[in-house]
Amino acid sequence: MSITPVSIISLGKKYQQHTVLNDIDLKVDAFEIFSLIGINGAGKTTLIKCILDFHTYDSGEIRLFDISSTDTTSRANLAYLPERFLPPYYLNGQQFLNYIFDLHKTSVDDVAVKQMLSDLDLSKDILKKSVREFSKGMAQKLGLAALLLLDKKLLILDEPMSGLDPKARALVKKQLKLAKEKGKTIFFSSHLLADVEELSDRIGILHQGKIAFYGTPEECKQRYQTATLEDAFLHCIA
Repeated sequence: MSITPVSIISLGKKYQQHTVLNDIDLKVDAFEIFSLIGINGAGKTTLIKCILDFHTYDSGEIRLFDISSTDTTSRANLAYLPERFLPPYYLNGQQFLNYIFDLHKTSVDDVAVKQMLSDLDLSKDILKKSVREFSKGMAQKLGLAALLLLDKKLLILDEPMSGLDPKARALVKKQLKLAKEKGKTIFFSSHLLADVEELSDRIGILHQGKIAFYGTPEECKQRYQTATLEDAFLHCIA
């Protein structure tokens, strides 16, 4: 029997008297790309932070690789990139990568690093450059490079295309597809529904604290009888 990277069962979360997540049931299978979508304030980042044990929750259960998410060992095979990512400003690019690799107790050879930087259209000179000099897009791509270089089975990314121009988005999407081919499971949130439709095996639409739709992008379009995922999403949350 295969191990499930992410299982969420009857999850509930409140802030004071406001219900943010209401009886969420969700499963992300191994070797798939799953996208969580919803309007601003829908609870996407809160759900991700619950998965990562950054937030407590009031009811239900989250399991990572069939281990309770409150057990630190459940996150041994997980790497995470937050929304609006910015590396510590006092490091240069190489120091940041070294810090991440040391944190995850892994080693990555220079050839692999240089190849990943090239694949994401980052000059090798970025390794000597202070992070305080990075543009938003450069910082985002460096964070993505670090995450993709780690040998982790589950990648969780909160708005990974944030701050990226069209060329960079295309390159990142290519790398995410390659990561899936190499046996990784990817869970990401996004507002960019064209990217979601292109990348995702399955999606979850989070609306008013509940999962309003769960299935493939094609099933979503069929349910709402639309030609695009964007139109289906609008029908779903109407």
